[in-house]
Amino acid sequence: MNDINTLGYAILSVLGRRPCSGYELVQYLEVVWPAKHSQIYPLLNKMEQEEFLEYEHVEQIGKPDKKIYSITDKGKEALEDWIAVSPSDPINRDEFLIKVYSIWLLGEEDSVKLIQDRIKNLEKTIDTQLNKMAELENKESDSMSKNFGRYILIDRKFRLAKEEKTWCQKVLNLIKDKKFNFPFLCYVSVEGINGASLLI
Repeated sequence: MNDINTLGYAILSVLGRRPCSGYELVQYLEVVWPAKHSQIYPLLNKMEQEEFLEYEHVEQIGKPDKKIYSITDKGKEALEDWIAVSPSDPINRDEFLIKVYSIWLLGEEDSVKLIQDRIKNLEKTIDTQLNKMAELENKESDSMSKNFGRYILIDRKFRLAKEEKTWCQKVLNLIKDKKFNFPFLCYVSVEGINGASLLI
């Protein structure tokens, strides 16, 4: 088994589409696995030493030379093997969710601001993803092209942001109404568990 973490496979996924500089790599990773420069560059060196990727120096006039990274046959083989394995359950961490969980500690004005700020960020995300999708749609439409995976991930992020914006607007209405109920909860009987009813 290869000693590559998830960020490493994300790097190989980007390089599998096209060679790029470290700076470009950081930008492309935003779509699949956002990471800091301090995480990426040491890993690039390690993966280069292990021959999963390689690089060439490119001279720049008036600027420091830059490295253009590309995936090797060994890296491509490792990536293909990894893709074929079922992924682990996702872990999503978002401090906004912690704040919403404790929203009862806030007054109405601060509660509304918390949600409205989220909506503003979501609207920026929606606009950004729409622009990215438009750029890709102008390039090619073949579902087997290297751009297909990036396109559907951008589309996913766009749709999730739109759905969360709708949810935020519902929360604002609940705050305004100062009451809520649980229409989505129901009791069901589960046989074989001592005749108990479980809340789901």
